[in-house]
Amino acid sequence: MPSTPSHSNLLVFVGGIVIITYFLARKMFGHDNREPPLAPQSVPLIGHMIGMSRSKFNYYVDLSKQVSAPIFTMALPGQKMYVVTNPDLVQLVQKQHKTLAFPPIEAKFASTVCGASQEAQSILAKNVNGDDGDFGLSMESYEAMRSALKPGADLDDMNRSMIQEVVKLFNQLQSNKAESKTLHMYAWLRDAITTATTRSVYGPMNPYDDPEIVDAFWEFESGLMSILIGILPSLTARKPVAARNKVAKAFEKYYQTGGVKHASALAKKRYQAEVDNSVPLEDIARYEVGGSIAVLVNTAPAAFWTLLLLHSHPGLLDDIRREVDACTKTTTENGNTVKALDITTLKESCPLLLSSYQEVLRYRSMGTSVREVMEDTYLDQWLLKKGAMLQMPSRVIHQDGSLWGDDVDEYNPRRFLSEQKKNRPRDVCFRAFGGGKTLCPGRHFATNEILAVVATFVARFDIKPVGGEWKLPTTTNTNVAAVVMQPDHDIDVEIKTRQGFEDIKWAISLRPSENVFALVTEDKGENV
Repeated sequence: MPSTPSHSNLLVFVGGIVIITYFLARKMFGHDNREPPLAPQSVPLIGHMIGMSRSKFNYYVDLSKQVSAPIFTMALPGQKMYVVTNPDLVQLVQKQHKTLAFPPIEAKFASTVCGASQEAQSILAKNVNGDDGDFGLSMESYEAMRSALKPGADLDDMNRSMIQEVVKLFNQLQSNKAESKTLHMYAWLRDAITTATTRSVYGPMNPYDDPEIVDAFWEFESGLMSILIGILPSLTARKPVAARNKVAKAFEKYYQTGGVKHASALAKKRYQAEVDNSVPLEDIARYEVGGSIAVLVNTAPAAFWTLLLLHSHPGLLDDIRREVDACTKTTTENGNTVKALDITTLKESCPLLLSSYQEVLRYRSMGTSVREVMEDTYLDQWLLKKGAMLQMPSRVIHQDGSLWGDDVDEYNPRRFLSEQKKNRPRDVCFRAFGGGKTLCPGRHFATNEILAVVATFVARFDIKPVGGEWKLPTTTNTNVAAVVMQPDHDIDVEIKTRQGFEDIKWAISLRPSENVFALVTEDKGENV
């Protein structure tokens, strides 16, 4: 049947659109021989998407073994991605922080995840990358966090508040008799760390003191992927969006009633940066929900894996307990025996505890540093195209046997001891906290909290798995915003006070110190 004129015109129009789209796609996403080599994919166009959905954070590890170059290109539908797998090349990326930029990505993430208004998004977009100076919401928020969380008086105040909350929570576990309690280990740690962290950050009017707000936050956190995908969010992300809005309303009330006046320096400085840039109160509250992700999501799983691996690794508990016990001072007050433990002393005198903790982060972290290519540029010999994304997956480097040795797939708690330095790679290969300009500003606070929780557990309690055998949970359902793997299921444990410690009172403290525990290579510059 011959086409009518209208049908012919429609076919010509559609054909033209297809041809234009094809050539635009080739121009935008076609591969230039000067770019990093293309990574193979099992199915054209969508092979990488399938691989990432199946293997999650291990997909980059698998892919890196198929490509010999230290950087490769992933062709994704609608987006070009470069993946850097070599520590030396990572250092070059970090030096080009204006051209290979993180703030524009973070701004898009924050606005999408937090549900910010168009007005707030416009404010955040002004000088987002700091190209015109250190002003604007993006730059001033970075500085607020860095100044509040760097080693010093502000951080010490937060740490002391957090530690006292930890002590209260552990006191609730202690029994005066030799009887045991059963705990869901991860659930208890997450609840305890949520309480201790948020009270130290937000003060006595902490919104998270309401259990309904805590539950709403974790409902929101579990649905981040559906919010980020953004396809019909009213249907696909209805529950997490409603939960986010509930937490945001609680923060709005918190600010309206002056709660931030009694909060930590971190909460005050971040709030002031937003006020100074005329962010509406509703959006300040929304952004604070997003800020809670950074504060809460990774500390509980890090503490969980540290405790689990410490107890399940043969002989390790006894060795670390000896270190912790040696740091404990015993006194008598009003006829009561008091044991005092100082977190600063732990960091100075417990090398195996610290090494075990760092190895947990190497063994169980899967964070990815992300950058946007702001203009065509060269990274070493490779051309990077404007508009492409660049990723530096920590797990690829942490699982590289050529760097870490034949036991790279094993948990080696002594790997980070000073006497093992010759058997491990340079410090820049440890990427649990990222690096460069976007190095995690909360690493010192998180470390103090995890060490306080782990050391207190070791010093005060005996725990054993209800089933009689320690088994590591799988981690396939880890959330998109996580840096540390999250367990797919909990572990039930029996906990009881150590024999002979039933009537002991405990005092946990943190004294000031001029020395900084060097978690990453950048920390060495902070030591006085």
